[in-house]
Amino acid sequence: MEHAEHKTTSASLKIKRTVAALAAIGVLGAGGAMVVHQNNAGANGAPAAAPVVAAVAPAAATAAPGPLVSLPDFSQIAARNSPAVVNISVTGSTKVALDTSGQAGADDFGNDPFLEFFRRFQGPQGGQRGGRDVPTHGLGSGFIVSPDGIIMTNAHVVRDAREVTVKLNDRREFRAKVLGSDPKTDIAVLKIDASNLPVVPLGHSNDLKVGEWVLAIGSPYGFDSTVTAGVVSAKGRSLPDDSNVPFIQTDVAVNPGNSGGPLFNTRGEVVGINSQIYSQTGGFQGLSFAIPIDLAGRIKDQIVATGKASHAKLGVTVQEVNQGFADSFKLATPEGALVANVERGSPADKAGLKSGDVIRKMNGQRIIASGDLPAMVGIALPGDKVSMDVWRDGKIVTLTATLGNAADKVAEAAPEHGAAGKVKLGLALRPLQSDEKREAGISAGLLVEDAGGAAANAGVQPGDVLLSVNGRPVNTVEQVRDVVDKSAKSVALLIQRGPDKIFIPVRLG
Repeated sequence: MEHAEHKTTSASLKIKRTVAALAAIGVLGAGGAMVVHQNNAGANGAPAAAPVVAAVAPAAATAAPGPLVSLPDFSQIAARNSPAVVNISVTGSTKVALDTSGQAGADDFGNDPFLEFFRRFQGPQGGQRGGRDVPTHGLGSGFIVSPDGIIMTNAHVVRDAREVTVKLNDRREFRAKVLGSDPKTDIAVLKIDASNLPVVPLGHSNDLKVGEWVLAIGSPYGFDSTVTAGVVSAKGRSLPDDSNVPFIQTDVAVNPGNSGGPLFNTRGEVVGINSQIYSQTGGFQGLSFAIPIDLAGRIKDQIVATGKASHAKLGVTVQEVNQGFADSFKLATPEGALVANVERGSPADKAGLKSGDVIRKMNGQRIIASGDLPAMVGIALPGDKVSMDVWRDGKIVTLTATLGNAADKVAEAAPEHGAAGKVKLGLALRPLQSDEKREAGISAGLLVEDAGGAAANAGVQPGDVLLSVNGRPVNTVEQVRDVVDKSAKSVALLIQRGPDKIFIPVRLG
């Protein structure tokens, strides 16, 4: 009996260990109850059967785990493509101001080691104001896209360059010619006198997915062929500049000197050109931005063919649609690009767009944030036709525009108006005099003499001109009151401040 008890205890310990092991490797859910069945003897004194372990499902079902994700091995991609990634060094000059003694001020040089040199060897120019050319040096990256020496990089890498030197992975160096540069998209194309060069394969940035692994090769701080990796953090990012580039955001470590270098997908194809980082220190802080190769390739082809790039233009100024605007315009969701101003004679004007319109789609593609619209226009070409779904007066209307050329002269903005009144906004309003209308370049509107309450909190200022409320023109205080009385949560005021027009959402109540 003691012996049998000992055997039973040993068997129980083995079962517990088995259960624990199964739970540890995920065969049994740690949250599920365990039922252990054991027979110490068969019906006729037969040997004991092997223990049976059954898992009882937890009370609340859990989602099935996704497929296992293995980390990529970038070694082959790095080995295969590094020979086509180049180091770019630039020599140029910049003009610095001289003080009244003819010397460059410390602020112009900062911590430049040449400061004392230029202070000592400026020549007898004391007492005269002017400027002096100071040598500048810069480093960047690039990649070869044609065996005969065509290289892509960033426009800011070669800006103001007098001399551009390209160093290959095999340590050979060439003087490069800048075939063309497009500051709008930050793309530049170089040419070196060489043949049978290694090239990188170009992929399609449109195929990238958020969360996908990517690899950068470049020369941060001059360290050639440096490889860093990360994932795609977001796509279609709009940055606060006038580039209209739908950037690829990644967490790949990018630092000064990486600019112009390639961003690869896991198939070893270039999907972007590393261009910018967001940093409060000057170094990498987890946010880097790359120009999509689909856009960059089109710019490259134009530069190679003509020496310059052309960009499309719609001719509107847009704002973000926040919840206040969505409530004002009776939109189900705060999505789209709110048209604040339409350039007179522009493609948008000819298509019938008006201030207060909300562009929800272009060519069938949803516009979530206002920055999506200029990004879509930015990848188009002058002469392309686009179809727009526009929210106007509580319904969708479809407009078609033929895009113009961004290089065309900008016409004077046409006076645009909008909605109807407001009640407890905290505004003191009066109609504009004829001379005030001429000075402001408008035909109607109300002058804000004083601002307080909800309107002042939203940013309305005395001296602003109220053009519309909720997209409807206002010429009298009564019109303003009428619109506000019919609004539940908020109203959208179209304000002209100097030459600019802007929508301001104001919460009511």
